[in-house]
Amino acid sequence: MTGPEDSDRHDTLPTSVEDLNALHGIPYEMPTALDAFYRTYVRAQVRYAAVILGDKDAAKTVVRRLYHHLAMNWTAARTEEGGAEAYAWRNLKRLVDDRAREPFGNDHLAAAVAARDRTHAVHEAAREMLRKMHSQMADLDSPAGLYTAMSLLPERQFDVIVLYYCLGFNSEQVADIMGIQSSTVRTHRRHARRRIAARLGIDLGDDEEKE
Repeated sequence: MTGPEDSDRHDTLPTSVEDLNALHGIPYEMPTALDAFYRTYVRAQVRYAAVILGDKDAAKTVVRRLYHHLAMNWTAARTEEGGAEAYAWRNLKRLVDDRAREPFGNDHLAAAVAARDRTHAVHEAAREMLRKMHSQMADLDSPAGLYTAMSLLPERQFDVIVLYYCLGFNSEQVADIMGIQSSTVRTHRRHARRRIAARLGIDLGDDEEKE
């Protein structure tokens, strides 16, 4: 899969599984298929984690943990319904959640609040949605209503909005990243747009990406 993540070529993320091994000191060789998987998805995964956490260094740490886990569980990952992509996405979400909780230690209430905090991602996604749909949203008095509408989306719909509008992936790429069907991505996006439109009291028109 190629896409907008290529614009991040100059960051410090390891560019090969060999580099990842060296960083962790992992005493095994990555399966060839996992090496290919890493090269295909790692930048998209880092970009998603960075948007959710609001911290690119934390995102890189999360993704390194993800590939350590995948290397240890690659056989299970490949037999997951939806394939290794679905397995990786589920575990990426779990690790992002864990990372958000880390600073709060045993303060379980604060940790739970932090794990549910979408503030950074909401603002990033809303900004891009406003930019890409400026004609449909020209009458909005302020973006505050859009922030609220996005923050209330169901998790899958929110992830699709982040990947599609904020990170710039098309439906097929989003489907690959999440390990779901592209038709499911389009359905999530349509439902999200309808929820947002209803909340804002505006007409967002037809979905701009046709099947």
